Amino acid sequence: MSDRILVSRIAVFARHGVLPEEAVLGQRFYVSLDCSLDLGPAGRTDDVGETVSYADLTALAVEIATQRRFALIEALAEAIAGAALARFARLSAIGVRIDKPGAPVPAILDGVAVEITRRRVAA
Repeated sequence: MSDRILVSRIAVFARHGVLPEEAVLGQRFYVSLDCSLDLGPAGRTDDVGETVSYADLTALAVEIATQRRFALIEALAEAIAGAALARFARLSAIGVRIDKPGAPVPAILDGVAVEITRRRVAA
């Protein structure tokens, strides 16, 4: 599938991380979504019911990122991907990228990130 909805760098303030101070202080994270689905029906009909709402995708990612705490951003990405595939039947696959610009790493860097892709399992 080459059709995609992209939602880039949703900023959230959350308390994810392995270190105790990350749970107390919190920090900014960025969530990006790369959703694969057939956009042909929406393009032909101009009907939002034939696609997946960007607002709904964003709200789901924000809800998971801010309402739950994860030690690993890998687990956060997995939770968002699983929830999106479960909620939005039109998605055939989703890529989730989590950027952690304030990662407590003893080096000068722009940040760290993880990126995963999950596909719908055929029943």
